[in-house]
Amino acid sequence: MKKFLIVVWAAVWGCASPPAFTTEVDAVFSYLDGNRPGGAVLILKNDSIAFSNSYGLADLQTKQKITPQTLFNTGSISKTFVAYVILELAHEGKLSLTDSLSHYFPDFKNPEIAHQVRLYHLLTHTSGLPDNRTQFLDSVFLLSAKDEENFNPIKLNDSLHFEPGTRFEYSNPAFNGLALIIEKVTGNKWQEEVRKRIFIPANMKTSTITDGPYPTTGVAHAYLATAGGYIEKDYGEEPTFAAAGNGGVWSSVEELALYEKALRTYTILNRQVIDNSRTVWQLANWQEPTPPFIGASWFIGQTEAGHKMIYHTGTQGGFYGDFVSIPEKGIVYLMLCNIPTPQEEKRNAVLALLKKYNWLE
Repeated sequence: MKKFLIVVWAAVWGCASPPAFTTEVDAVFSYLDGNRPGGAVLILKNDSIAFSNSYGLADLQTKQKITPQTLFNTGSISKTFVAYVILELAHEGKLSLTDSLSHYFPDFKNPEIAHQVRLYHLLTHTSGLPDNRTQFLDSVFLLSAKDEENFNPIKLNDSLHFEPGTRFEYSNPAFNGLALIIEKVTGNKWQEEVRKRIFIPANMKTSTITDGPYPTTGVAHAYLATAGGYIEKDYGEEPTFAAAGNGGVWSSVEELALYEKALRTYTILNRQVIDNSRTVWQLANWQEPTPPFIGASWFIGQTEAGHKMIYHTGTQGGFYGDFVSIPEKGIVYLMLCNIPTPQEEKRNAVLALLKKYNWLE
């Protein structure tokens, strides 16, 4: 059993690893280990490390092993960072969440569409904007297309899938658009705004963000298993990988824990912004049979015992991740892998063990 964080974080988190709990959680992920791609897992209980281990290789060519400090592409967990910058800009009065898209993108083919869609619709995946990228962009172009190139086809839509705010439909291009709006409002690259507002104050010293082909070194590579062996599946192989607003943040389980700690203690951003982001947004014209279940990009659910659970998965190419916070019980569960991994299955297994050991009581 590896104990990297026990030494590195002694001054930041306390240490508590019940042997039986550690053994059982390790068994959930031990299939990742060996001379192949794998992942890193971290579980915190309040200020104690309940579990930390890493498995497999970050790079099959160099044979570099995965550690809790290994940077993985976090996929859609990245959306939470983009959302926080938008929310903070709104708090500063530099934009309004009720601003229409036409305010920032006056070149929509159908201006009425842009007028109907508000920024909060993008944040909550309720815009109704169809993802029509494959109609206008071929797979080769999408290998290197950045945020603007991925959002341009969205402006060519002549109709919506549904009235904004009435339904949920997950949208990656919505966050490409939000990233571009950050740049229009601040005059800076959105990556720099995330770095300045979140990475630096949260002490996320090695986390970084895709900007075209960057980064290509110092990070894990992602893979898919085939009959002929593993093939790489990240930048250059996965269409839309360069479109960073929806999935461009690279981080480690160690630094995602620092992100969560900074959110819990309100040492980054504004307290109202953070609380609002992790509360279900009630949309006045919601028409789904199930009630709304999303905050500002975070999904909001409940544990079996009824405790609030804030979470987001990430999937991009061969990268898979899961970020789960149960604030009432002080639990944070983080998983980052560089090979396809069933996030919900593993999460449920971890939650079952947390329940078994009375950490969710």
